Amino acid sequence: MIAADTSSWIAFLEGSSGEDVQLLDRALEDRQLVMVPVVLTELLSDPKLPSDVAETISEVPLIEVASGYWQRAAALRAEVFATRRKARLGDALIAQSCIDQGIPLITRDRDFRAFTQAAKLNLVLGIETHRP
Repeated sequence: MIAADTSSWIAFLEGSSGEDVQLLDRALEDRQLVMVPVVLTELLSDPKLPSDVAETISEVPLIEVASGYWQRAAALRAEVFATRRKARLGDALIAQSCIDQGIPLITRDRDFRAFTQAAKLNLVLGIETHRP
């Protein structure tokens, strides 16, 4: 199983190329992709997202939020802040979801590197693009 960050999902939906897009496409095809709840929320927040796309991405199985998740995400974010690195709330929640389940994360967002150092997030880094 593998998950994808919003940055890679956007690239995929826009038809961009890159290793992350290929991995996401393959994982979807092989039914090996799970959706991080925060990523689903970010994607569905786009008012221009076509309803058929919204329906399709909503069908990807969601990662379960385990007991103590919010506290672990806060501790993870604090650990990253202690190293004087960026730790956006959404990124910390996405990282913690993947860490809890032991699932690698596909992303184009290099900010996730801070979470690999703080908590051994298994990261598959593609081409960096804009933040949603």
